[in-house]
Amino acid sequence: MTEDTILDLIRDGLMTIMLSAAPPLIMGLVVGVTVSVFQTVTSIQEPTLAFIPKILAVLLSLILFGPFMMANLTAYFQRLIGAIPQLLIPR
Repeated sequence: MTEDTILDLIRDGLMTIMLSAAPPLIMGLVVGVTVSVFQTVTSIQEPTLAFIPKILAVLLSLILFGPFMMANLTAYFQRLIGAIPQLLIPR
């Protein structure tokens, strides 16, 4: 196993993690900023008003993007398991 192979595995893993984690994080960020702007404009400083919409948005994004995330992770693990013979056999 060469350094290039290890770096490719790490890069592929990091890209898979970023693609899988992005939808819930982006939805939480958008809803959080929207609620913060709403709280600032209306001078409402209720802490639960910030958490509940973000939790609901993240749950909704997991429901909507769950199949994409699962397919992305499954494809990565299939590529990883399929590459085991090439990784273990010295060249």
